[in-house]
Amino acid sequence: MDFSYTMGMEYQRKLAIAQEGKSAFLFGPRLTGKTYLLKKTFPQAPYYDLLRSDMFLRLSLRPSILREELTNHPPGTTVVIDEIQKLPLLLDEVHSLIEEKGLRFIMTGSSARKLRRGGVNLLGGRARSLRLHPLVSAEIEDFNLEKALAIGTLPSIYGSDEAWEDLKAYCGTYLQEEIAAESVTRKLDAFSRFLRSTALFSGEQVNYEAWGSDAMVPARTVREYFSILSDTLIGEMLEPWRGGKKRKPAAAGKFYFFDNGVRNALAGIRSLAPGSAQYGKSLEHLVYSELRAWLDYSKDDRALSFWRTTDGKEVDFIVGDDIAIEVKSAVLPEARHIKGLITLADEGAFRHRILACLAPAPRLLNGVKILHVMEFLQRLWAGAYSPNRR
Repeated sequence: MDFSYTMGMEYQRKLAIAQEGKSAFLFGPRLTGKTYLLKKTFPQAPYYDLLRSDMFLRLSLRPSILREELTNHPPGTTVVIDEIQKLPLLLDEVHSLIEEKGLRFIMTGSSARKLRRGGVNLLGGRARSLRLHPLVSAEIEDFNLEKALAIGTLPSIYGSDEAWEDLKAYCGTYLQEEIAAESVTRKLDAFSRFLRSTALFSGEQVNYEAWGSDAMVPARTVREYFSILSDTLIGEMLEPWRGGKKRKPAAAGKFYFFDNGVRNALAGIRSLAPGSAQYGKSLEHLVYSELRAWLDYSKDDRALSFWRTTDGKEVDFIVGDDIAIEVKSAVLPEARHIKGLITLADEGAFRHRILACLAPAPRLLNGVKILHVMEFLQRLWAGAYSPNRR
């Protein structure tokens, strides 16, 4: 079983890493629980933590030490290297040990950016790429929706008594300094302004010129900043669904942060009033995070996108070409809340058209399934929307 731990609580994670037979890269932002998960899953594995200065110095001076220390381990031995992007040169040794000694490596990283640059050896398909997300609703006993909307679900923060202070520290120390340093940007103030603007407008279509003006940098710099956030797994640019038959899709994508609490802290949102615009946006972000994790953990390669047309028709999320989800914070949803889902029926044969909202009981309205967000998430993780389910 695969676990994560925080503040005296242990969570069984949905990412079944112990079942992976091959070597793997395990990516995920800091504090998602990668290190604890691997130590709990592979307690006897040789472990190399590249965040430790002594370990980093020893291996950076002579990478062949890795081979010397592991050469007598039997084939099939699992070896863990934490934060592999700190020392990409080790991948040559890893490659050799996989091929010649039959060892299995699990290598964690909070950024794929450094591994992609400079033609780094990515093991030529010998290692799978996995991703660990913050906790999802199905991993948390007595999941608290309001808490998740406000502070997100990073394990150590969800269980913290001082969640807001921890989020501010995370955003200040990690995001604004480490990511800015990795991008080799000399304008930390501009990057900080960009982060705040992106958090405030997260979930909306990106306007590079307007957001560049807000951060006081050129639009081309904003594009580079978004690339940095995507490469460091802090968020994802969701592309428009282009499978429609009748209406022209919008050109610009929408950006979502990986965690609600991080987004709220960057935007300076300390509280969410039910019924407010920010509450609705936070609910939409929660559904995005759960969908992204569900697709990754279930190895479902269907694309996650959104639908918006040039004439203003919109649906929040499209999975593949057959599931459409609109998210509203309405308790008593009406026909106006599902206008996009109704119009979408003209564009393709969707198996599921769903309004995820706060309605107390499921019902059907003009062919659209009305579900409370928690009911939708329970069905999602129970496999109701898997490609082989009808």
